[in-house]
Amino acid sequence: MAKPGSDSSNTLIGENSYFTGKFHINGSLRIDGRFEGKYLKADQLYIGTSGKLKTNIDAVSVIVEGMIIGNINATSRVLLMPTARILGDIRTPELIIQNGVILEGRCTISNDIKLSSKDLIETEYQKNKVIPEEFLEDKKNSPKK
Repeated sequence: MAKPGSDSSNTLIGENSYFTGKFHINGSLRIDGRFEGKYLKADQLYIGTSGKLKTNIDAVSVIVEGMIIGNINATSRVLLMPTARILGDIRTPELIIQNGVILEGRCTISNDIKLSSKDLIETEYQKNKVIPEEFLEDKKNSPKK
């Protein structure tokens, strides 16, 4: 959480609160109420057990105990607690899923969340691609049909 006198803030959306729109916060945010909007951006985001979100999320780290309908992009990690319910895609370098979670969506685990996993894997596969000589010779000496 934020230190006194820093530019970061700690914000709470309480259990009986309802928020809509676009939300951007420098610092940490805990949501125990409801939020619906185009996007939500925060450094550290914590969704409590009574928290319900319908939005796309950009954050450094996300901890979920509640419900999210939308995509999550986290540059550090996503932790899904046993009561988490997620309908959406997750992109992060580290994903921790505890027993009991309900998740429907694609998960992309990569240190570079801006690139697609397919591109990263194919690029890595192509690096130092060397065909052993015995495979080349076999093709040269194979009978022609």
